[in-house]
Amino acid sequence: MASNEVDHALSLPVEQVGAALTALHEDQWFDRKSASIQPKKLAEALVAFANAEGGIIVIGLSDGQVEGVGQLGKKENDLRQAAIDFTSPPVRASFHKAKCINREGVEDCLLVVRIEPGERVHETHTGDCYLRVGDESRKLSYSNRQELEFDKGQSQYDGFAAEGVSIADIDLKLLGQFKESIGAAHVENVKVLRARSLVTRSGEITNAGYLLFGEYPQDVFPQAYIRILRFLDTKRGTGARLGLEEGADIRIEGSIPRAIQAAVSKIDELIPKRRSLSESGLFEGRPIVPKDAWLEGLVNAVIHRSYSLAGDHIRFEIYPNRIEIESPGRFPGLANPSSPLEISRFARNPRIARVCADLRIGQELGEGIKRIFEEMRIVGLTDPVYKQTSGSVRLSLAAIPRIDPRVAQRLPAGSQKVLDIIRSSDSPLGTGQIADALGMSRPAANARLKALETEGFLRWNGKSPKDPRAVWELSDDWA
Repeated sequence: MASNEVDHALSLPVEQVGAALTALHEDQWFDRKSASIQPKKLAEALVAFANAEGGIIVIGLSDGQVEGVGQLGKKENDLRQAAIDFTSPPVRASFHKAKCINREGVEDCLLVVRIEPGERVHETHTGDCYLRVGDESRKLSYSNRQELEFDKGQSQYDGFAAEGVSIADIDLKLLGQFKESIGAAHVENVKVLRARSLVTRSGEITNAGYLLFGEYPQDVFPQAYIRILRFLDTKRGTGARLGLEEGADIRIEGSIPRAIQAAVSKIDELIPKRRSLSESGLFEGRPIVPKDAWLEGLVNAVIHRSYSLAGDHIRFEIYPNRIEIESPGRFPGLANPSSPLEISRFARNPRIARVCADLRIGQELGEGIKRIFEEMRIVGLTDPVYKQTSGSVRLSLAAIPRIDPRVAQRLPAGSQKVLDIIRSSDSPLGTGQIADALGMSRPAANARLKALETEGFLRWNGKSPKDPRAVWELSDDWA
């Protein structure tokens, strides 16, 4: 469910509001709470949303029933003060009432809480830290909290005011489409932007707001563009040997939604296709890598890149045998790129992530990575490989079949990962480099390399058994 469905439900006629809200699924940006909830318990949810991308809590709904909050009396004030009394630092949350018809058929109200994403890590008054993950408020361990604190230091940028930008610089047509999508077509522009934390408290357009809805965000963010390149050879090459195809170096600019749309259209034209038998029984041209896989990789790169890093941009590189997508900014905190499916959810740009979800652009961070893996595996291709440098993350999607299951049974566990690391590298790798990339011991890596060599996947290139410069590379049949 996109978070815009909550706003749409709240904009319905009074007699429909309660039923519409109870029918929605709780998710990353929406939660329902009973009118009986205690302020201390509400504080846990407030902290969880503030530590993630913000969101909406509706109080007065329980087990599919519309309770309403009309009979709360003094307790309503206690709930309104929960962010001050039971969270530290205080979570920024606004409260308002929405009229409804309760389960007794009487006109009542729901208490709607809108939580802004925090620039710092929030905790409850007891020192517990929570993070919204999907449809639950998850209590964090000490190490996960450390990771969150590290990331929060980077997550403030999309909430800063965009220098020299005003509402006059906004693409009103695009903003109008967004307003319609959230059921707020007749609401003032500034109020809609404020509801998604896209303006500061003093009314200035934030960096996120300008990147999402600016007429031409590149005048403030010259690095915020997508570069699409197609190469003629499987290796990039350099200088006179650069394999870049003439006319296939394209720069895509504009606001985030428009840039993604334009990039997808151009990539569809450039990506190599192979004729294969389709479900209809006809031979059709299909991209070497599933569109859902590379599209999710592109969207993740745009939404989660570090926009504060000047001088770098997103690169979408197309090779005859693979797709590579490089995005400025490292993975969150202490995340291990060799185990991408284990990376915990965190959005570097929470405001951008939420609006893109409203517009149904992409999935959540963790879900998006899982989807890329699933799409590659469905068509029998090798797993995606993530490589992290000092300032960027590179995703490689290779059009190479996975190891045959019968062969895989003869190989040590983790051999596919070893093969994927070597495939994703621009040059042959030594045993130590492979062990470091996979986070395993050198003997463990060597055992898998030897097994892959025996099966004909790899070859060893060295002058002697103890040659420190020896490297492993793909055999000709698997290169």
